[in-house]
Amino acid sequence: SSRDEDDINDVTSMAGVNLKEENACILATNSELIGTVIRSCADEPFLSSEALQKKILNIGKRHDIMELNSDVVNLISHATQERLRGLLEKLTVIAQHRVSTHKGSDRYIVSSDTRAQLRFLEKLDHLEKQRKDEEEREMLLRAAKSRSNKEDPEQLRLKQKAKEMQQLELAQMQQREANLTALAAIGPRKKRPLDSSGVASGLEDLKGNGITPGSSSFSLTKQLLCPRITRVCLRDLIFCMEQEREMKHSLTLYRALLK
Repeated sequence: SSRDEDDINDVTSMAGVNLKEENACILATNSELIGTVIRSCADEPFLSSEALQKKILNIGKRHDIMELNSDVVNLISHATQERLRGLLEKLTVIAQHRVSTHKGSDRYIVSSDTRAQLRFLEKLDHLEKQRKDEEEREMLLRAAKSRSNKEDPEQLRLKQKAKEMQQLELAQMQQREANLTALAAIGPRKKRPLDSSGVASGLEDLKGNGITPGSSSFSLTKQLLCPRITRVCLRDLIFCMEQEREMKHSLTLYRALLK
């Protein structure tokens, strides 16, 4: 009875699978792969070996280096690749931090908003210009309404300027009324329908996966389908070089600052 219970609890025996035979078959099939090492890709140098060897020998002449082993060239090439990868990773972080906004975060307090200050100064300039235009307009209107008998050249010039200003205002008013009439005749603008087959097929695929447009999953899918491009500028590179111990006093940094 115990043997019958073991057979019932053994799923492989109930399915008719013999584990010993399966193990023997697997070992016989993959026996040539056991104990061997398989590389996923070839060890290719990052830089051109000939150009790099020539550069190293030109620098090594000052230190009496006349010969180079191929392993040295490959090592320097891989070191250059790792160095560039590290710099690019730092530049990516710096560029993303530069364009990121922290207005909605509770951990940050706005100490100075340069854009708001510039907008405020522009508004002040606009109000000052508007005030001066109003004063000049009132002065021209007073000069145009004056009935003085003594017609001096300055008074004539002011009257002529007031007349030109009134004609300009009338032309602007007529142009504005013509634009409003044309817009009323055209009617409200209609959005162009999306008849692209690619957009339709993409929406059908999303609906097939259970994602409807307008949902949070749909917006997340759009972000995944459209990868964000990080743009690095010269200012990011200068900031990165200023933080590096090997580059903050280099000639390359000083040349970048002069650009």
